[in-house]
Amino acid sequence: MYRTVPVTIRDVTCAAYQVRGRDPQGASELGRACGIGPAAAQVLLNRGVRDEPSARAFLEPRLGDLSDPSTMADREAAAERLAAACRRKERIAIFGDYDVDGTTSAAILADVLEAFGAEVSCFVANRFEGGYGFSAPALERVMSSQPSLIVTCDCGSADHPRLADARRRGVDVIVVDHHLVPPEPLPVVAFLNPHRPDCGFAYKGMCSAGLAFSLAAAVRAKLGATLDLRPWLDLVALGTIADVAPLDGDNRALTRAGLKLLGAPKARPGVIALRELANIRVGRPLAAFDVAFRIAPRLNAPGRLADPALTLALLRAKTLPEARQLAARVEQLNDQRKAIEQRTTEEAIAQVERVYGPRPTHGVVAASEGWHRGVVGISAARLVDRFDVPSIVIALEPDGQEGLRGHGSARTPEGFHLHRAITACAEHVERFGGHAAAAGLTIQPEKVSAFRDAFAAVAPRPEAGRAAPTVDVELGAAFPLPSAADLARLEPLGEANATPVFALPDVAVEDVRVVADGRHLKLRLRHGRRELSAFGRDLAHLADDVGAHVTVIGELRPDGWRGGDAVELSIQNLVA
Repeated sequence: MYRTVPVTIRDVTCAAYQVRGRDPQGASELGRACGIGPAAAQVLLNRGVRDEPSARAFLEPRLGDLSDPSTMADREAAAERLAAACRRKERIAIFGDYDVDGTTSAAILADVLEAFGAEVSCFVANRFEGGYGFSAPALERVMSSQPSLIVTCDCGSADHPRLADARRRGVDVIVVDHHLVPPEPLPVVAFLNPHRPDCGFAYKGMCSAGLAFSLAAAVRAKLGATLDLRPWLDLVALGTIADVAPLDGDNRALTRAGLKLLGAPKARPGVIALRELANIRVGRPLAAFDVAFRIAPRLNAPGRLADPALTLALLRAKTLPEARQLAARVEQLNDQRKAIEQRTTEEAIAQVERVYGPRPTHGVVAASEGWHRGVVGISAARLVDRFDVPSIVIALEPDGQEGLRGHGSARTPEGFHLHRAITACAEHVERFGGHAAAAGLTIQPEKVSAFRDAFAAVAPRPEAGRAAPTVDVELGAAFPLPSAADLARLEPLGEANATPVFALPDVAVEDVRVVADGRHLKLRLRHGRRELSAFGRDLAHLADDVGAHVTVIGELRPDGWRGGDAVELSIQNLVA
């Protein structure tokens, strides 16, 4: 049952926050049984985890409880073909998409097949030479290695013409993907995709990195090998979190195990180099937040601005000196990406306000020359944050002798299906793909205006009026501040296992600072006997309103700087 607390919330159009549930006795009993504090136990209660066996299964997910993979359509056929290629020393080409899921799944299969003695060449898509997926230029690059077998990772479901071309040229293809399944059958030896209507695999949320890991296990069984595959779970965790796959079921167990590897002192060289650049302390499992906001953006930077083969090389680096050299280049590209993205986002926001006004009533499309196609997805997400409507950002770039071509990316608030909306506008675009929450497209510049009107007609603003923010737990006497260890037990947090939101009512303020060139707000708070820092992105304008006490709403996470059991708060709202 929800409990409403009357307050005044700055910058939010409501007059209350809601508490999702409050059962101090039940939380205390469940917490004692499972070795967690009452605040973390209340989070479990709110999510329907109400007894000790269920709570322990959630808090301690086991790889031994994964869904039976033998029911996955074409897994047997794919494993048999790959095992035969390993035995016969055939040339196998692995091709991954340019994002983190694509590069990690390609790295998993390339590493494991090489360990089985196969001759492997590994490639990744390039958004500037063929773009997303298994394009015609990509096929020619892959064919230059003269393979007898191609495996596509995180792409292929929508690449029927290239798959058919490969078959005509005498090359077998296996597709490992999790995107929308086409109505027509693919001309391939095997098609691993849990969304196939005929796929009996129980868990449907696995991304391509998880599917690649499962396929590697199947090949191992076919070959009768004893290779321990657990060291590749770090790549599964990277791909799963970066691709915003649901962190429940099989993904929860796989990702939890992978996060432990990502935080281990003896991690793979590429991970160690990335942790050093991101200032991530070792010795504890990483949180999904660390991957989503500190590691994944770095891994994505080469694919956005240059060649994602750099990311693949970093993930597969064998020595720390090699990894550090590659990671330094990745960091340079990430710094460039941030600067380009900030400029593009500022210009896109200004264009939306000029075209649609300060509060659009439907989906928006922003397009301009001079924008970089590698950052339009990030800028589209920023527009969603700013205007709370489905948003598309299009970079109009030179296209050889043909003038300009638009390369766009789309993002949306929760609850709106982007792919369906763009399908309804398909007559105005050359090519598009994606899923409910994100999509990409190419378009001719002269079609942008008609596309903007068509998209507005099928993409209304979510229901008017922002609801009062909902918090999982209101901290106080019955619910003390959770420890870093309690928060870690809830990991991985993200899609389908949202990071819990806490309210700290009337907490003492010991210090107020404005940081980062006057943009952000930093507080030092005291809650009972415990001290914590709080950070509010783009909330510096509220600094003068913070008194001796304040109510804050936000997400708690372990404090990586102070270590131990310290936690920090990411501020979502300030309450007077």
